[in-house]
Amino acid sequence: MSIAYITVIASIYGAATIAQDYDVVILNGRVMDPETNFDQVANVGINNGWITTITSDPIEGSQTIDASDHVIAPGFIDLEQHGLDPWGFKVNLRDGVTTQMDFEVGAANIDEWYAAREGSTQANFGTVIGQEFARMRVHDGLALEGPNISMPFFFDYRAEAAEDGVDGWSITPSNREQMNEITAQLDEGLRLGALGVGSTIGYAREGITTYEMFEAQKAAARYGRLTSVHHRFHPSASTPTETQTGVNEILVNAMVLNAPLHVHHDNDYGWWENQEKLQMARDQGFNVWSSYYPWTAGSGNYGASIVAPSNWEDNMGYKIDETIFDPQLDRFVTREEFDEFAASEPGRTLIAFSPPREEWLTDWIQIAGYGVSGDGMPSLNLDGEALTWDSPYEDYAGHPRSAGTHATVLRLSRENDVPLMLTLTQLSYIHAKRLGDTGLRAMQVRGRMQEGMVADITIFDPANVTEQAKYSRGKNGLPSLGIPYVLVNGTIVVENSKVLKDVYPGQAIRFPVEEEGRFVPASREQIMGILTPDTGSTRPSLLQDISDDDAKLEPVTPSITQFASAEPNNPFDWFSPRKGFDDSALFFCQVHGRYEDNETAARDWAQVLIAKNGGDPNKRFDPIFARQE
Repeated sequence: MSIAYITVIASIYGAATIAQDYDVVILNGRVMDPETNFDQVANVGINNGWITTITSDPIEGSQTIDASDHVIAPGFIDLEQHGLDPWGFKVNLRDGVTTQMDFEVGAANIDEWYAAREGSTQANFGTVIGQEFARMRVHDGLALEGPNISMPFFFDYRAEAAEDGVDGWSITPSNREQMNEITAQLDEGLRLGALGVGSTIGYAREGITTYEMFEAQKAAARYGRLTSVHHRFHPSASTPTETQTGVNEILVNAMVLNAPLHVHHDNDYGWWENQEKLQMARDQGFNVWSSYYPWTAGSGNYGASIVAPSNWEDNMGYKIDETIFDPQLDRFVTREEFDEFAASEPGRTLIAFSPPREEWLTDWIQIAGYGVSGDGMPSLNLDGEALTWDSPYEDYAGHPRSAGTHATVLRLSRENDVPLMLTLTQLSYIHAKRLGDTGLRAMQVRGRMQEGMVADITIFDPANVTEQAKYSRGKNGLPSLGIPYVLVNGTIVVENSKVLKDVYPGQAIRFPVEEEGRFVPASREQIMGILTPDTGSTRPSLLQDISDDDAKLEPVTPSITQFASAEPNNPFDWFSPRKGFDDSALFFCQVHGRYEDNETAARDWAQVLIAKNGGDPNKRFDPIFARQE
């Protein structure tokens, strides 16, 4: 296939010239629109960045693409691309992605972030305000100034936060003042047009209290915008910290706030429960959805708690030497090598295989409520150096999801006879629809192949499109095949499977800046105003004695009949964390009818069994003493 640049030529019948009706025309392709289910071979005319005509009639334009035997689809939309650098944009354009955003980590300094990318970005771009950055400022004292407080520079800030030996953003709970400062920063980002709030609570499960998370979602809800979350406990499969518990937390918040919610990479244990709940919530009118990526392995580093042998092997039952792949060594590592890297290079990249995903993949591609988000990683070579636009694709060293996610979905769907229209819904329309429903005009006119929509268009060969990216060295970043043309805002950016250099049609995806913010600080008065009727000055006398800054109640020690071991609570306000007993470490003693530590409960139980057996410890009884064994 080739592109023809049509010039004005004399008609063979005389001096008449051929009318140049459109800036770009795409001819003879299978036009597919997931919103209306339009599916027909047609011609597409584009003017000023918009689709102005879809017709079976002949049309002409300044630039012509012959799309015979190809699909003309809405450009793919990705909400989780961490490699938002020139090389990352380039390789994702080869994968058909016309809108590339990071809704997990997000950014800070929203005005500066957008301004720095205006006119210099090859695909559409947008961001959320990052909860983690706000916590780094409050709990680690980082200034975080400038336009690049976002991926792909994110890990530098994590390293800076840890210089004192404490990841404050991750493990330190906020008191009321700190929580309100964090929420105020989120509100300022939203005021400046951020698309929502991005949360990495899954990496701060000990630091972010449930109420702080509720406040973050409240901040977004005041603007009608989404919270997009890497949720708590992902991807644990152990009760009571199952991954679904983390989804329950944010889903309940979204539903009571009637606020949009997006759940990142819901492609591990418990995804079926999460999907069922999300679908039931959508059936009730809630704007909630999630993403997956179509790979049997995830990416992380040796210092991540999820792959620590105590969890990966002892809790999850995987073997290090069968599931942990090192892209620099180009092989699986031994347990000894893992321990060495975890101690000496905790930030070193690894690829962690999850065997159950082999089966789950063919389920995910059939679920219309899912969106596809690549979770692409920063663009680095073997030495950890950033790639440039001109870097060879072979230089990338990391997870292949950075390069081939969307073509992989197309290939898997073809091989498993999934309707192509459903696949295009996952790749484009679902994200456009859900974001558009938050009031985001830029997404109400994308993700669709219709007249009057923005001409973000991906043209691919349905019979042959496939990923080239693999897990092995030199193949991690190979670009996808079978996607010869990509248009961003009506401009050809990928031509004959080559990304055109110095072509920057990407537009900002952003809400309008507002003059005033909507921040409401959390306080006892605020909550009591919700919980109690307006009775003037009448309030229970006990509540009159409580203030946010200085509670006047005496410390309370739990009764020994309730708990065998607990520390008295210090005076506290409603929001500040406090030290108390951890009932997750206690067990109910059937002998004394109270909670005790495991060792004490086991000893009490053993003593009863021995007594029941006349003092012979070698005889056993069943748990209810029904019979001697």
